[in-house]
Amino acid sequence: MPNRLPALTLAALALLIALALVAFSIGRFSISPGDLLTVLWARLTGATHTLPAAYDAVIFQIRGPRVFAAMLIGAALAGAGAVYQNMFRNPLVSPDILGVSSGAALGAVLAIFLSLPILAIQGFAFAGGLLAVAMVYFIGNAVRGHDPILALILTGVVVGTLLGSGIALMKYLADPYNQLPAITFWLLGSLSSISPSDLWVATPLVLLGLVPIFLLRWRMNLLSLSDDEARALGVNVGRLRLVIVTCATLITAAAVAIAGIIGWIGLLIPHAARLLVGPEFARMLPLTLLLGACYLLAVDTLARTMASIEIPPGVLTALIGTPLFLWLLAVTHSRGRQA
Repeated sequence: MPNRLPALTLAALALLIALALVAFSIGRFSISPGDLLTVLWARLTGATHTLPAAYDAVIFQIRGPRVFAAMLIGAALAGAGAVYQNMFRNPLVSPDILGVSSGAALGAVLAIFLSLPILAIQGFAFAGGLLAVAMVYFIGNAVRGHDPILALILTGVVVGTLLGSGIALMKYLADPYNQLPAITFWLLGSLSSISPSDLWVATPLVLLGLVPIFLLRWRMNLLSLSDDEARALGVNVGRLRLVIVTCATLITAAAVAIAGIIGWIGLLIPHAARLLVGPEFARMLPLTLLLGACYLLAVDTLARTMASIEIPPGVLTALIGTPLFLWLLAVTHSRGRQA
């Protein structure tokens, strides 16, 4: 379906722009699209505008970082999910299959338990995610036997369970009045505390992981073959898999470090992109990134405006993602029967 890709990409890009305008405009401090464009144009050109200074503060200090973070994290998690699903030849795989989310969560929970500042919490989360995947990869390679993919998946499940027990222990030992609410809030995921400095740190890390994946997108299809078939085509499977796992882990850890655990994006969005443009990874990746950015931006906008209190986006992604995923499965099954 290559003829559909340009039109779908443009449609997804237009949807993303529309969602960004809506996200900037609505909230407790309403901003009309005209006022938004006036402020943005004044910032781009260096001119002055006659609107109150509160408009600049809301757009550039409060909503701007949050909108950009939603697009960045949504694209990162969706891209990582597409990578893992293709590499492990399993459409039920998500970015936390190798324990990166569990490792990041344990690192953040440990930092909260030690009453460390927010920067240390993010650093612990990022390091925990990388260390968890490094441990999974080391153990998986040591015991892989005849099927390295299966060994990595099983090792990821086991290590993720072990890290989950560590999180449960920290929650049990935490102060129920101060530390436990902060731990629970972080584990549910949130974009409410995103600051411009967080984006200055996370954005280069996400791009550092996404660029090699984008450059290697044509070779990613070979990872869906058996190792022997891929080697016969001249691909160093072990090296390519290590590079891809490292990049996907980097972008996932960077996203989780600043936003907490937000599930379902890496599982749901690649399915939607695959349904629209087919399984070929080079065509699927750009649309996956755009749809992931659209999805989390829409969910976060809904989370902060649908009620008097903000609902954690990690909760909404599950509530919305479950029926959507079942619908996608039904559509895919129906197409398979018709074929």
